[in-house]
Amino acid sequence: MTIDVMEIIEHHESVVRSYVRTFPKAFQRAQGVRVYDVDGFGYLDFFAGASVLNYGHNNPELKRPLLEYLNGDNIVHSLDMASVAKAEFLDTFHRLILEPRGLEYRIQFPGPTGTNAVEAALKIVRKVTGRHKVISFTNAFHGMSVGSLAVTGNAFKRKGAGLPLTYSEHMPYCGYFGPDVNTLYYMDKLLEDKGSGVDQPAAAIVEVVQGEGGLSAATDEWLQGLEQICRRHDMLLIVDDIQTGNGRTGPFFSFERAGIQPDVVTVSKSISGYGLPMALTLVKPEHDIWEPGEHNGTFRGHNLAFVTAKRALELYWSDDTLQKEVDRKGEIMREELQRIADKYPAAQGHLRGRGMMRGIRFGASNELASTVSECAFENGMIIETSGPEDGVLKLLPPLIIDDADLNEGLEIIDRSTAQAIEKLGIG
Repeated sequence: MTIDVMEIIEHHESVVRSYVRTFPKAFQRAQGVRVYDVDGFGYLDFFAGASVLNYGHNNPELKRPLLEYLNGDNIVHSLDMASVAKAEFLDTFHRLILEPRGLEYRIQFPGPTGTNAVEAALKIVRKVTGRHKVISFTNAFHGMSVGSLAVTGNAFKRKGAGLPLTYSEHMPYCGYFGPDVNTLYYMDKLLEDKGSGVDQPAAAIVEVVQGEGGLSAATDEWLQGLEQICRRHDMLLIVDDIQTGNGRTGPFFSFERAGIQPDVVTVSKSISGYGLPMALTLVKPEHDIWEPGEHNGTFRGHNLAFVTAKRALELYWSDDTLQKEVDRKGEIMREELQRIADKYPAAQGHLRGRGMMRGIRFGASNELASTVSECAFENGMIIETSGPEDGVLKLLPPLIIDDADLNEGLEIIDRSTAQAIEKLGIG
């Protein structure tokens, strides 16, 4: 029986779907850095599931233990009961990730998605401090459930909640007023001033690079200053590392180079290594004061994800090889994107991001990034946009991409930029 995939989706799936509108093809297979449609045409993937697939599609080294686990009739779903797969993941994460970095966190499995991890983080900081408000930052994105939306800046996404989003204070992110204005002075002043109207918050939540907010990146000095303000005002610090973590910016955690130690860290997306749903909320031991069952979820015992996550950590984080490769390839991306920006001055391109999380903000038109994405898709590439008005072309290739595929992708972006400029009549 042959089915028309696009027609069935059009007739039966909710209109809330979005990526299928940007990439209107029916996909069937994927391997490495390419996705194939039902006609067998391959697309170079510079989206990677919004950084879910840092190690590529159907990585054979991760597939092997997954299939062995399934073939052995091992337990798949176990809520938060003890399982061998969970214990092995916990041991591996502690041994390869936390211990070498001098970090001490209890690992909570809040549910299988990033917004679950953020909701757990918001709840625990409020429980620890007894205070309600959480500081977040302009252009932040932390998830689509109500608590996460309350600390998200995007007006369109916030509107979808359908009710007032409260118990948050929004402060200007690093560089919000330009490179010469330290926005932390403003935040610190409001917290110091008893007449500012800003009640003492429970915590601040921040992304080191704003994945959905336009790829603005905080400097190390700004992050260090934020941590100092949190300590000075008896606030906890949450780092949302869902899109920026798992090596996307170079180190496993995006905050490592700043030398800070958040009280709570949220991790998801590529933590399973294979694209299986999985999320973690890392909490300093002194703040792990939950009552048993006070935060739970049906699918927090996803043993298949534990299996692939453990193997991904062993493969890619037993040493610093991947980190060095991300730094090297990130520099290639930066240099080539700068060359593209210089080549097309009418586009008014400015670089954003860090590591292998890079982008170009096109100042000439908010439509340009989306049009480049459309042209790139016609040229055999999947690449998305970022920012409150989708004004940033966002590159998230798998971290394991080789130089030939990386350069092919950058050439497609170059060609697609020229086509988009012509299509929009810019310059």
